[in-house]
Amino acid sequence: MYLYSFEKLEVWKESIKLVEMIYVLTNNFLKNEKFGLVSQLRRATISISSNLAEYTSRSTDRDKAHYTTMAYSSAMEILNQLLISKKLNLLMKKAIWK
Repeated sequence: MYLYSFEKLEVWKESIKLVEMIYVLTNNFLKNEKFGLVSQLRRATISISSNLAEYTSRSTDRDKAHYTTMAYSSAMEILNQLLISKKLNLLMKKAIWK
C-alpha cells in the first residue's frame, strides 16, 4: 500500500494514537461538555496530526518550522485541557495518566 510521506513519520503515527486515546477518553465525559472540552480536546488532537501532514508538503525550513511549532502548540493546548479536566474530575479513575 502506498504511504504518503507524513504516514512514514513516527511522530505522525504517535499523534494518530493520541487521537484514538482522546476519543476514547472523551466518550466518558459529561454530556454537557460535548461542545466544550470534548470538542476542544478532539480538535486540538487532530490538529497535531494535520499540522505534521502539512509539514511534509512544505519545501522551506521556515515553513516546516512553522508547522512543527503549530503541532507542538496543539500538544500544549491538549495538556492544559487535560489538566483542567482532571481538576474538574472529568477524567475516568482508570485513565492512563495519574
